[in-house]
Amino acid sequence: MSWLIQRATSSAFSRSERGRDMTSYLPQVPGPGETVIGRSFSIGFGGKGANQALMARRLGARVALVGCVGRDSFGDMMLANLADDGIETAWLGRADAVSTGMAVIWVEPDGTNRIVCSPGANELVSAAQAAEAVAAISPAVVLAQFEIPQAATRAAFAAARRVGAITVLNPAPAAAAERELLALTDWLVPNEVELAQLTSTTSLADDALRAVADSLSVGRLLVTLGSAGVALVDQDSVLRIPAPDVQVVDTTGAGDVFIGAFGFGLARGMGPAAAAELGVLCASDSVQRPGAQAAIPTAEEAAEFARRH
Repeated sequence: MSWLIQRATSSAFSRSERGRDMTSYLPQVPGPGETVIGRSFSIGFGGKGANQALMARRLGARVALVGCVGRDSFGDMMLANLADDGIETAWLGRADAVSTGMAVIWVEPDGTNRIVCSPGANELVSAAQAAEAVAAISPAVVLAQFEIPQAATRAAFAAARRVGAITVLNPAPAAAAERELLALTDWLVPNEVELAQLTSTTSLADDALRAVADSLSVGRLLVTLGSAGVALVDQDSVLRIPAPDVQVVDTTGAGDVFIGAFGFGLARGMGPAAAAELGVLCASDSVQRPGAQAAIPTAEEAAEFARRH
Protein backbone atom coordinates (compact mmCIF):
# COMPACT_ATOMS: atom_id res chain seq x y z
CA MET A 1 0.00 0.00 0.00
CA SER A 2 1.18 3.52 -0.57
CA TRP A 3 -0.53 6.44 1.07
CA LEU A 4 -3.72 7.53 2.76
CA ILE A 5 -6.15 10.37 3.13
CA GLN A 6 -8.00 10.97 6.35
CA ARG A 7 -10.78 12.91 8.03
CA ALA A 8 -12.05 12.62 11.60
CA THR A 9 -15.08 10.38 12.27
CA SER A 10 -15.89 7.12 14.10
CA SER A 11 -13.61 4.05 14.13
CA ALA A 12 -13.76 0.29 13.60
CA PHE A 13 -11.22 -2.52 13.62
CA SER A 14 -10.57 -6.21 13.04
CA ARG A 15 -7.60 -8.59 12.99
CA SER A 16 -6.49 -11.27 10.53
CA GLU A 17 -3.78 -13.92 10.48
CA ARG A 18 -3.18 -13.75 6.73
CA GLY A 19 -1.27 -11.08 4.84
CA ARG A 20 1.73 -9.93 2.80
CA ASP A 21 4.49 -9.38 5.40
CA MET A 22 6.68 -12.45 5.89
CA THR A 23 8.64 -12.13 9.14
CA SER A 24 11.43 -14.33 10.48
CA TYR A 25 12.62 -13.88 14.07
CA LEU A 26 16.35 -14.67 14.14
CA PRO A 27 18.98 -15.26 16.82
CA GLN A 28 21.40 -13.39 14.54
CA VAL A 29 21.46 -11.97 11.02
CA PRO A 30 23.16 -14.30 8.52
CA GLY A 31 26.29 -13.19 6.76
CA PRO A 32 27.03 -13.74 3.04
CA GLY A 33 26.51 -17.40 2.17
CA GLU A 34 25.44 -18.23 5.72
CA THR A 35 22.21 -20.00 6.75
CA VAL A 36 20.81 -19.52 10.24
CA ILE A 37 17.91 -21.21 11.99
CA GLY A 38 15.11 -18.82 12.83
CA ARG A 39 13.34 -18.84 16.19
CA SER A 40 9.89 -18.36 14.62
CA PHE A 41 8.06 -17.22 11.48
CA SER A 42 4.82 -15.36 10.85
CA ILE A 43 2.78 -13.95 7.98
CA GLY A 44 0.70 -10.84 8.57
CA PHE A 45 -0.70 -7.75 6.95
CA GLY A 46 1.54 -4.73 6.43
CA GLY A 47 2.65 -2.11 3.96
CA LYS A 48 3.65 1.37 5.10
CA GLY A 49 0.55 3.15 3.82
CA ALA A 50 -1.76 0.41 5.06
CA ASN A 51 -0.14 0.43 8.51
CA GLN A 52 -0.46 4.19 8.79
CA ALA A 53 -4.04 4.03 7.56
CA LEU A 54 -4.98 1.42 10.15
CA MET A 55 -3.47 3.39 13.04
CA ALA A 56 -5.36 6.52 11.99
CA ARG A 57 -8.55 4.51 11.59
CA ARG A 58 -8.31 2.99 15.04
CA LEU A 59 -7.89 6.44 16.51
CA GLY A 60 -11.14 7.53 14.86
CA ALA A 61 -10.25 8.90 11.42
CA ARG A 62 -12.13 8.25 8.23
CA VAL A 63 -9.43 6.86 5.96
CA ALA A 64 -9.13 6.27 2.23
CA LEU A 65 -6.11 4.36 0.92
CA VAL A 66 -4.77 5.07 -2.56
CA GLY A 67 -2.52 2.58 -4.32
CA CYS A 68 -2.61 -0.58 -6.40
CA VAL A 69 -2.64 -4.33 -5.74
CA GLY A 70 -2.28 -7.29 -8.07
CA ARG A 71 -5.04 -9.64 -9.18
CA ASP A 72 -3.56 -12.35 -6.98
CA SER A 73 -4.58 -13.94 -3.71
CA PHE A 74 -2.51 -11.43 -1.74
CA GLY A 75 -4.39 -8.58 -3.40
CA ASP A 76 -7.72 -10.20 -2.58
CA MET A 77 -6.69 -10.64 1.05
CA MET A 78 -5.41 -7.08 1.34
CA LEU A 79 -8.64 -5.59 0.00
CA ALA A 80 -10.77 -7.74 2.28
CA ASN A 81 -8.66 -6.91 5.34
CA LEU A 82 -8.77 -3.18 4.66
CA ALA A 83 -12.52 -3.26 4.15
CA ASP A 84 -12.97 -5.24 7.38
CA ASP A 85 -11.08 -2.51 9.21
CA GLY A 86 -13.33 0.19 7.78
CA ILE A 87 -10.75 1.69 5.42
CA GLU A 88 -12.10 3.01 2.12
CA THR A 89 -10.64 1.10 -0.86
CA ALA A 90 -12.43 2.73 -3.80
CA TRP A 91 -9.13 4.32 -4.93
CA LEU A 92 -7.12 1.10 -4.89
CA GLY A 93 -6.45 -0.14 -8.41
CA ARG A 94 -5.93 -3.76 -9.54
CA ALA A 95 -3.07 -4.74 -11.85
CA ASP A 96 -3.30 -7.81 -14.11
CA ALA A 97 0.36 -8.50 -14.84
CA VAL A 98 2.08 -7.39 -11.61
CA SER A 99 1.99 -8.96 -8.16
CA THR A 100 0.80 -7.27 -5.00
CA GLY A 101 3.62 -5.56 -3.10
CA MET A 102 5.39 -7.77 -0.57
CA ALA A 103 7.85 -7.38 2.32
CA VAL A 104 10.35 -9.86 3.77
CA ILE A 105 11.38 -8.95 7.32
CA TRP A 106 14.15 -10.13 9.63
CA VAL A 107 13.80 -9.33 13.32
CA GLU A 108 16.79 -9.63 15.67
CA PRO A 109 16.57 -10.50 19.39
CA ASP A 110 16.59 -6.83 20.48
CA GLY A 111 13.62 -6.09 18.20
CA THR A 112 15.66 -4.40 15.46
CA ASN A 113 14.29 -5.13 11.98
CA ARG A 114 15.71 -5.36 8.47
CA ILE A 115 13.15 -5.14 5.67
CA VAL A 116 13.16 -5.84 1.94
CA CYS A 117 10.14 -4.24 0.28
CA SER A 118 9.04 -5.14 -3.26
CA PRO A 119 6.45 -2.52 -4.32
CA GLY A 120 4.98 -4.62 -7.12
CA ALA A 121 1.67 -3.15 -8.32
CA ASN A 122 2.20 0.05 -6.35
CA GLU A 123 4.76 1.12 -8.94
CA LEU A 124 1.83 1.52 -11.35
CA VAL A 125 0.05 4.24 -9.36
CA SER A 126 -0.27 7.22 -11.70
CA ALA A 127 -0.16 10.95 -11.07
CA ALA A 128 -3.67 11.24 -12.50
CA GLN A 129 -5.05 8.59 -10.12
CA ALA A 130 -3.44 10.26 -7.12
CA ALA A 131 -4.57 13.77 -7.95
CA GLU A 132 -8.10 12.65 -8.79
CA ALA A 133 -8.43 10.87 -5.45
CA VAL A 134 -7.35 13.90 -3.43
CA ALA A 135 -9.62 16.23 -5.39
CA ALA A 136 -12.60 13.92 -4.95
CA ILE A 137 -12.16 13.32 -1.23
CA SER A 138 -10.94 16.80 -0.19
CA PRO A 139 -9.17 15.47 2.92
CA ALA A 140 -7.77 17.19 6.01
CA VAL A 141 -4.41 15.40 5.84
CA VAL A 142 -2.57 13.47 3.12
CA LEU A 143 0.12 11.03 4.23
CA ALA A 144 2.54 9.64 1.66
CA GLN A 145 5.49 7.25 1.47
CA PHE A 146 7.95 6.12 -1.21
CA GLU A 147 6.16 2.84 -1.95
CA ILE A 148 4.58 4.55 -4.97
CA PRO A 149 6.30 6.70 -7.64
CA GLN A 150 7.27 10.16 -6.43
CA ALA A 151 5.52 11.65 -9.46
CA ALA A 152 2.22 10.30 -8.14
CA THR A 153 2.88 11.66 -4.66
CA ARG A 154 3.88 15.03 -6.12
CA ALA A 155 0.56 15.20 -7.98
CA ALA A 156 -1.31 14.22 -4.81
CA PHE A 157 0.44 16.90 -2.77
CA ALA A 158 -0.25 19.54 -5.42
CA ALA A 159 -3.93 18.59 -5.30
CA ALA A 160 -3.76 18.67 -1.48
CA ARG A 161 -2.53 22.26 -1.61
CA ARG A 162 -5.51 23.17 -3.78
CA VAL A 163 -8.02 21.76 -1.26
CA GLY A 164 -6.17 23.05 1.82
CA ALA A 165 -4.97 19.67 3.14
CA ILE A 166 -1.84 19.20 5.25
CA THR A 167 0.82 17.09 3.51
CA VAL A 168 3.01 14.65 5.45
CA LEU A 169 5.83 12.80 3.66
CA ASN A 170 7.48 9.69 5.10
CA PRO A 171 10.50 9.14 2.77
CA ALA A 172 10.50 5.37 3.17
CA PRO A 173 11.80 3.06 1.84
CA ALA A 174 14.83 5.38 2.02
CA ALA A 175 15.59 7.19 -1.24
CA ALA A 176 16.57 10.60 -2.54
CA ALA A 177 13.58 12.94 -2.75
CA GLU A 178 12.63 15.15 -5.68
CA ARG A 179 13.00 18.85 -4.87
CA GLU A 180 9.58 19.56 -6.37
CA LEU A 181 8.01 17.06 -3.97
CA LEU A 182 9.79 18.49 -0.93
CA ALA A 183 8.54 21.96 -1.84
CA LEU A 184 4.96 20.65 -1.52
CA THR A 185 5.64 18.93 1.81
CA ASP A 186 4.33 20.50 5.03
CA TRP A 187 5.86 17.83 7.29
CA LEU A 188 8.83 15.62 6.41
CA VAL A 189 9.01 12.62 8.78
CA PRO A 190 12.13 10.43 8.22
CA ASN A 191 13.89 8.11 10.61
CA GLU A 192 17.66 8.33 11.14
CA VAL A 193 18.49 6.11 8.15
CA GLU A 194 16.12 7.97 5.82
CA LEU A 195 17.45 11.34 6.97
CA ALA A 196 21.00 10.26 6.14
CA GLN A 197 19.85 9.05 2.71
CA LEU A 198 18.18 12.37 2.00
CA THR A 199 20.94 14.66 3.24
CA SER A 200 24.13 12.63 3.93
CA THR A 201 23.77 13.97 7.49
CA THR A 202 24.54 11.57 10.32
CA SER A 203 24.58 14.07 13.20
CA LEU A 204 21.36 14.34 15.21
CA ALA A 205 22.45 17.36 17.23
CA ASP A 206 20.04 20.29 17.37
CA ASP A 207 22.19 22.54 15.18
CA ALA A 208 22.55 19.82 12.55
CA LEU A 209 18.80 19.16 12.44
CA ARG A 210 18.02 22.87 12.10
CA ALA A 211 20.49 23.09 9.22
CA VAL A 212 18.89 20.07 7.55
CA ALA A 213 15.43 21.57 7.82
CA ASP A 214 16.67 24.78 6.20
CA SER A 215 18.47 22.98 3.40
CA LEU A 216 15.52 20.75 2.44
CA SER A 217 13.06 23.64 2.00
CA VAL A 218 10.21 21.69 3.61
CA GLY A 219 7.63 23.19 5.91
CA ARG A 220 8.74 21.36 9.05
CA LEU A 221 10.95 18.39 9.95
CA LEU A 222 10.12 15.62 12.42
CA VAL A 223 12.73 12.88 12.88
CA THR A 224 11.84 9.57 14.53
CA LEU A 225 14.67 8.26 16.72
CA GLY A 226 13.52 4.83 17.89
CA SER A 227 13.88 4.36 21.63
CA ALA A 228 15.02 8.01 21.92
CA GLY A 229 11.61 9.26 20.79
CA VAL A 230 11.34 12.02 18.19
CA ALA A 231 12.88 15.41 17.39
CA LEU A 232 10.49 18.10 16.18
CA VAL A 233 12.31 20.87 14.30
CA ASP A 234 10.30 24.10 14.17
CA GLN A 235 12.09 27.18 12.83
CA ASP A 236 14.83 27.98 15.38
CA SER A 237 13.92 25.38 17.99
CA VAL A 238 14.19 21.60 18.36
CA LEU A 239 11.72 19.89 20.69
CA ARG A 240 12.69 16.38 21.76
CA ILE A 241 9.86 14.12 22.87
CA PRO A 242 11.20 11.03 24.68
CA ALA A 243 9.73 7.57 24.36
CA PRO A 244 8.72 5.65 27.47
CA ASP A 245 10.97 2.82 28.60
CA VAL A 246 9.31 -0.40 27.39
CA GLN A 247 10.30 -3.99 26.67
CA VAL A 248 10.93 -4.06 22.92
CA VAL A 249 9.88 -7.22 21.06
CA ASP A 250 9.64 -6.07 17.43
CA THR A 251 10.09 -2.59 15.96
CA THR A 252 8.46 -3.50 12.62
CA GLY A 253 5.87 -0.87 11.71
CA ALA A 254 6.58 1.38 14.71
CA GLY A 255 7.38 4.34 12.47
CA ASP A 256 4.16 3.78 10.56
CA VAL A 257 2.18 3.69 13.81
CA PHE A 258 3.78 6.98 14.83
CA ILE A 259 2.99 8.66 11.52
CA GLY A 260 -0.60 7.39 11.40
CA ALA A 261 -1.20 8.75 14.91
CA PHE A 262 0.63 12.01 14.15
CA GLY A 263 -1.49 12.53 11.02
CA PHE A 264 -4.65 11.82 12.98
CA GLY A 265 -3.61 14.38 15.58
CA LEU A 266 -3.07 17.05 12.93
CA ALA A 267 -6.45 16.26 11.34
CA ARG A 268 -8.09 16.52 14.75
CA GLY A 269 -6.61 19.99 15.26
CA MET A 270 -3.90 19.10 17.78
CA GLY A 271 -0.73 21.14 17.88
CA PRO A 272 2.35 19.44 16.39
CA ALA A 273 3.87 18.63 19.79
CA ALA A 274 0.66 17.03 21.09
CA ALA A 275 0.22 15.06 17.84
CA ALA A 276 3.82 13.83 18.11
CA GLU A 277 3.31 12.84 21.75
CA LEU A 278 0.28 10.79 20.71
CA GLY A 279 2.37 9.14 18.01
CA VAL A 280 5.11 8.25 20.48
CA LEU A 281 2.59 6.67 22.87
CA CYS A 282 1.05 4.53 20.12
CA ALA A 283 4.40 3.49 18.62
CA SER A 284 5.86 2.62 22.02
CA ASP A 285 2.87 0.39 22.66
CA SER A 286 3.23 -1.38 19.30
CA VAL A 287 6.89 -2.39 19.74
CA GLN A 288 5.93 -4.55 22.71
CA ARG A 289 4.22 -7.06 20.37
CA PRO A 290 5.41 -8.93 17.27
CA GLY A 291 4.30 -8.07 13.75
CA ALA A 292 3.24 -4.93 11.91
CA GLN A 293 -0.55 -4.56 11.84
CA ALA A 294 -0.91 -7.30 14.44
CA ALA A 295 0.95 -5.03 16.89
CA ILE A 296 -1.04 -1.85 16.21
CA PRO A 297 -3.08 -0.72 19.23
CA THR A 298 -6.73 -1.77 19.17
CA ALA A 299 -9.49 0.82 18.88
CA GLU A 300 -10.03 0.67 22.63
CA GLU A 301 -6.32 1.12 23.35
CA ALA A 302 -6.04 3.91 20.79
CA ALA A 303 -9.04 5.69 22.31
CA GLU A 304 -7.30 5.66 25.68
CA PHE A 305 -4.13 7.16 24.19
CA ALA A 306 -6.19 9.84 22.42
CA ARG A 307 -8.09 10.60 25.64
CA ARG A 308 -4.83 11.66 27.28
CA HIS A 309 -4.63 14.40 24.66
